[in-house]
Amino acid sequence: MLPDSNHTNWLCPGDAVAVASQAAALILQHAAAALQQHGEFRLVLAGGSTPQQVYQRLSQTAADWTHWQIYFGDERCLPAEHADRNSYMATTSWLNHVAIPAENIHPIPAELGAETAAERYAAVIENARPFDLVLLGIGEDGHTASLFPGQQHPQTETVHAIHDAPKPPPDRVSLSRACLSDSHDVLVLVTGASKRTAVLRWQSGVDLPIAGITAHHRLTVLLDTTAASI
Repeated sequence: MLPDSNHTNWLCPGDAVAVASQAAALILQHAAAALQQHGEFRLVLAGGSTPQQVYQRLSQTAADWTHWQIYFGDERCLPAEHADRNSYMATTSWLNHVAIPAENIHPIPAELGAETAAERYAAVIENARPFDLVLLGIGEDGHTASLFPGQQHPQTETVHAIHDAPKPPPDRVSLSRACLSDSHDVLVLVTGASKRTAVLRWQSGVDLPIAGITAHHRLTVLLDTTAASI
């Protein structure tokens, strides 16, 4: 375990498989607590290969899915059934295999274009906040969701229309930093040696997009041994 500081809990359970396993267990724990406390579990999903492993584990788990509410932290402006969509990955890896009601799954309509999708999704999440748990990853450049270094967005927006993203496709939609931080807990999943420099920069106080995310209760970072700076 790495040191706890400023409500951030750094955990290194082992390899990438261990990260995915512990992440799935933590999600189920948060779900149980939220369901007991206020009758539903509001979860924001991340894209990427590590979250996909987590979702595959959840697809094989028995849970009280009925009152889960599923949202997305960001999305690529691609057709709804495109394989590179975060919502498509989550659906095929997990959501199609469990009994979460269709009306409880809230994808970002990014196929409509960044501006229209951002405006519509802002209305969708207006009454969903605060979230119970937000899942995030971190890129090699320190980006999270589709919030990239050097890009500025109006602080009044809860959902941003993203253009000129440094990774394809250039047009995306992302929840804002404040919106992602409006959650009881945040869970960041980090695997792979390519992420180690970003982790070191984050821990040393560099102003990266991921460093701007907070949580009401605790932000937990799950790293595998190749990403951890220990």
